[in-house]
Amino acid sequence: METVKVVENGVQAKKEIEQLMMQGFTKDDIYLLTHNKERSKDLTESLGLTGIGIEEQGVLGSLANVFRSRGDELRVKLESLGLSNTEAEHYEEELDHGKVLVIATKSA
Repeated sequence: METVKVVENGVQAKKEIEQLMMQGFTKDDIYLLTHNKERSKDLTESLGLTGIGIEEQGVLGSLANVFRSRGDELRVKLESLGLSNTEAEHYEEELDHGKVLVIATKSA
């Protein structure tokens, strides 16, 4: 089960994370993505979340991201959390417009 929230900024992301935690998700179940790697890293760290890494993507997926464009990397990360290819493309477009994604999943 995946829950994806599209928000404008870190303040809204924090509110969504709090809502998701009230619904039974833990911080280990919640991920945050932006189109900018540094912004993703900064928000993820400041909100106490963990990044999408080897556990979610597998070793080969993580290594392959070194050679992918940012858009391709983001779609692969979204798919590794259980989203379909079509959903990943849709949400990657939201990221292109400066949005922040908060994804909660029990399957990762």
